[in-house]
Amino acid sequence: MPADRSVIADDRLMQDDQSSSTERSFDVPPLLLEYWQIVMRWKWLIAAIIGASVVVGLILSLLMTPQYSAKVRIEISREQKNVTNVQGLEAAEASRNNLEFYNTQWALLEARSLAERVARELRLATRDDFYAAHGVEPVDGDRGDANSSLRSAALRQKREQQVVNLLLDHIAISPIRGSALADVGYTSASPELSAMIANQWTQQFILASMDRRFASTSDARTFLEGRLNELRIRLEQSEREAVNFAARRNIVQVNRTAEGGGGEGQTTLASMNLSLLNAELARATAQRVTAESRMNGGGRATAESISSPTLASMRAKRAETAADYAKMLVQFEPEYPPAVALKEQVAVLDRSIEREEGRIGGARASEYNEALKRERDLKGRVEALKSRLTEQERDGIQYQIYLREADTNRQLYESLLQRYKEIGVAGVAANNIAIIDAAKPPQEPSSPNLPLNLALALIAGIGLAGLATLALNQIDEGLRNPSDVNRAIQLPLLGSVPDVEDGSTLDLLRDPKTALSEAYFSIQSNIAFSTDHGVPRSLMVTSTRPAEGKSTSSFALATILARSGRRVLLIDADMRAPSLAGFVGLPNDRGLSNYLAGEDEWQDLLHHNGPTTPAYMLTGPTPPSAAELLSSERLPKLIGLLGERFDHIVIDSPPILGLADAPLLSRAVEGVVFVIEADGVPVRGIRSALARLRAAHARIFGVVLTKLHQRHAGYGYGYGYGYGYGQDREQEKRS
Repeated sequence: MPADRSVIADDRLMQDDQSSSTERSFDVPPLLLEYWQIVMRWKWLIAAIIGASVVVGLILSLLMTPQYSAKVRIEISREQKNVTNVQGLEAAEASRNNLEFYNTQWALLEARSLAERVARELRLATRDDFYAAHGVEPVDGDRGDANSSLRSAALRQKREQQVVNLLLDHIAISPIRGSALADVGYTSASPELSAMIANQWTQQFILASMDRRFASTSDARTFLEGRLNELRIRLEQSEREAVNFAARRNIVQVNRTAEGGGGEGQTTLASMNLSLLNAELARATAQRVTAESRMNGGGRATAESISSPTLASMRAKRAETAADYAKMLVQFEPEYPPAVALKEQVAVLDRSIEREEGRIGGARASEYNEALKRERDLKGRVEALKSRLTEQERDGIQYQIYLREADTNRQLYESLLQRYKEIGVAGVAANNIAIIDAAKPPQEPSSPNLPLNLALALIAGIGLAGLATLALNQIDEGLRNPSDVNRAIQLPLLGSVPDVEDGSTLDLLRDPKTALSEAYFSIQSNIAFSTDHGVPRSLMVTSTRPAEGKSTSSFALATILARSGRRVLLIDADMRAPSLAGFVGLPNDRGLSNYLAGEDEWQDLLHHNGPTTPAYMLTGPTPPSAAELLSSERLPKLIGLLGERFDHIVIDSPPILGLADAPLLSRAVEGVVFVIEADGVPVRGIRSALARLRAAHARIFGVVLTKLHQRHAGYGYGYGYGYGYGQDREQEKRS
């Protein structure tokens, strides 16, 4: 091959790579369409998996034991019914968060402790009907135990655990959205047992809720009892200290009014005595002043003398006697004896009156002295009480400290004692859970639900089919559509060929209006753009493995080139499995192997059929070693001689993998057209074959994708827009 041809080929290869990289993004099909092609490719597998899943679901549904579900509807309120009107331990803000509160309640309804309470209450571990309703056998004890009591205890514990696990597996809590209601359901093979367990479950939930409240109040009462005991000891100690201090300081407290919790309004015995003595002293002083004024007052006509009845009677009698004496002097002489007697009687009365008045004056002095003495005594006692009260007031400061401490301890003790009594009745009959509808034995089984099971089986089948399809699609590395060519092997796509029925290929190629002819005509046009001088003078058509359509492609390209009036030669170089002789119906007795073996008359090896058909050179007899013949220098020489007579030479080459023929042939031609069967050879095999060609410095014009199924027409590589489209329209008009 000339040097300038290799340079042109390298430049053209770089241009092809650049064009393929720029157009690669436009070759990617839509994702949904790609998935649809995958589904259509594996449709029978998908149908088989889905059908098998539905059949398995039907069989399992028919073999399942009927299950019965019983439900109890309950209401769980945030606020408890406080019968005693006493605040409990929980604050009012504790249940503001509805979501947290109700999530907690739903979790408590599924708690293991609740299942244990139900199992103990109904004694389910000893009931055979419970195990039969769940289709299980009770666990057996370990017969190797020597102690029968230990064996029975261990067996009972194992069965209780088994029962609890069964209860938790078959209970269902279904909150009703947007409300405080919830359904507690239980499912088993026995409708009566399901209803009984569902009802018992709610009852035990209510009792467990009350037990938790009582347990919390019990802890609070225990705590308060300890605090009350401490405060009682402190109260007794503080009161004892106050009493002892008052006894030591002789503080006698008569009464005390606590003002503001203090004790500042106390009244002691000393203060009371001082108050009373002070009042008596005031009265004694007043009496002394009165007595002194009486004693110092002059005259005989005093108030006492005037008010004295003795003096009054004596004065009245003297007045009468004096009057009688005066009357007698009118009639008789003073010396008249009766007159003298009356005179003496008046004198006696005067002396008596004088003595009485003297006695009254002495009583005034005595009264004054007594009042003065009493006043002095009271003053002394008041002064003594003042000094004592002053000492008590100084001691009263410390005494008030003791009293205030005692009062504080008493108030704390009384408040805690009141709270202790309230907590004792706070949880009485308090309940925030109500049963709306009790469970009744169901009449119809809840499962198996045949339509639902079939729907689930259908969904499962679709999922399994999707997984299997994706897995197989990943494992299968064949090129399934034209857009995969640029992405997988980074080579330009010359064209794609639709899949046709066996035996009709030659007929379709001879008719230029068929989709197959149009496809190869498009390929020939793209090949013409791969060089700067149009269609290559010599090219080779090969593939990775046999039966990929390389011989058909070689024949089609040679036929289309010859149809345009050019001189074309088609050489069948696959001396291991020749196919051209079968296409054209000629005997394969002479051909390429004869020339390569040493025969020089190559003109005798050609078969001419007409001006619009290509000339053929068959393979000839099968040689012992085709690779040795192809590696000789006679092959490039033959191509050079044929190139002088023909415009184009098309060589049908053997496949690449496992053979050395194709790389040897690539040295004698301008380039290679690589044929790939759709959904055929894995990509790694194609890359390996291309690597062998590149190692031989072969120029690869591009890829022809053959046997493309009609389902890939959606990618834009269909053949409905050729002459067939016009023929279909003509047929529609005629009809």
